[in-house]
Amino acid sequence: DCEKEPSSYMWIYILLGNLLRGIGETPITPLGISYLDDFAKEENVPVYVACLHTIAMMGPMFGFLLGSLCAKLYVDVGFVDPGSITITPQDSRWVGAWWLGFLIGGATNFLAAIPFCFLPKSLKKPEKANKDKTSRGLLENTDFYNSLKKVLGNRMYFTFLCCSLLQFSSFIGFVTYKPKYMEQQYGQSTSKSNFLIGMTSLPPVGLGIFLGGLIMKKYKMGMIGATKFSFTMSILSYAVGLLHFFVGCDTSMVAGMTVSY
Repeated sequence: DCEKEPSSYMWIYILLGNLLRGIGETPITPLGISYLDDFAKEENVPVYVACLHTIAMMGPMFGFLLGSLCAKLYVDVGFVDPGSITITPQDSRWVGAWWLGFLIGGATNFLAAIPFCFLPKSLKKPEKANKDKTSRGLLENTDFYNSLKKVLGNRMYFTFLCCSLLQFSSFIGFVTYKPKYMEQQYGQSTSKSNFLIGMTSLPPVGLGIFLGGLIMKKYKMGMIGATKFSFTMSILSYAVGLLHFFVGCDTSMVAGMTVSY
């Protein structure tokens, strides 16, 4: 005799919102890097690109901190009397104001996009601009699919692409599931878990990207030097990452599983 609860279609709005956000964010990194590569001095490009990626890493960091703040607020903040709420953020039934972050982030993105409207459509290239006839001919004389085939046929680029996919897959999995793991295994609130992840995981990555750009500029690394540098740092990173397997905690006592009733 149970009545079926009415289904909600709010997920469609979230889906469309994230779709539009992705469309707006996509041009920033590829076009931004190309823009810097075309109009900046060759020796300064690594630093500028490092700054671009470092700022991109600061966004998720502030996002986690904002999520930590929003998680402390009840989901219906502003619509219910705070005194009538009988549960706390430590309660598993607590639902934070997850929607508030979308409003703040959307307003911030809108304000940050306004200065882009005043940028010139084109800039005068410096006299010593990079004139790579191979890449220019590749874009002018062939269509997109042939260009893509030639790019993916470059063994060095394809290897770097596979390496980047593995790195980002592990990092995204870590950032996505580590807060929930901390909540379940260590009894932390959603707010505190997001705060810890935002402060301990993302700032070191941003700092490393910035330092890498400075090192490349100082030693004026070419393609081969940058490849060796990236390979060495990746090996060291994986070696340090293996130390995680030696870090553990005592097994939690669960009646009927690890201890008897």
